[in-house]
Amino acid sequence: MTVPPGRRERKKAATRQKIADTALRLFLERGYDAVGIRDVAAEADVAVTTVFSHFAGKEALVFEQDEGFEQRLTQAVTDRAPDEPLIPALRREVHALVRHCTADSAAPVWQMVTASPALREYEESMRLRHAESLAAAIAADPGLPQTETAGRTIARFVIDAYALAREAADPQAAVDEIFLMIEAAWEVTGAR
Repeated sequence: MTVPPGRRERKKAATRQKIADTALRLFLERGYDAVGIRDVAAEADVAVTTVFSHFAGKEALVFEQDEGFEQRLTQAVTDRAPDEPLIPALRREVHALVRHCTADSAAPVWQMVTASPALREYEESMRLRHAESLAAAIAADPGLPQTETAGRTIARFVIDAYALAREAADPQAAVDEIFLMIEAAWEVTGAR
């Protein structure tokens, strides 16, 4: 049974969400480069130090669901049924992430990311980190016999699948097309 979070944790989560929502609203209204951390703090009615206690920097405010996405990807490996093959579990999770990020409400955010070199660079570093976490989850699974290189390669393919599909005309079809190639590559390693 999962223990519900305490009052303090709920308050922290609410403050974090308020800061993220405020930042995103300001970025979309005024433009990413025109808004500073002080502006976000003032509008959210928190101290600048409070913003930094929840977010590493300005870019992290745009990608506030970053940790959740990373966790979902690794849980696709660690929480799958013992007899479930790896690649279909990852495909299902990438489909869900792509649906989330290609929803009509996400379009202005991705336009902002595309227009900002700082946000594009941050997203790339975030994807590399996600790939390393996913590779570690794959390597830690004793039921997945493969080399470290194979696990890291498949992890990178999966992370890149998400980014490529998100930009495709038909994102869900792109996920399926890309995962056919990922599955073929995974089968070459002798793993399932």
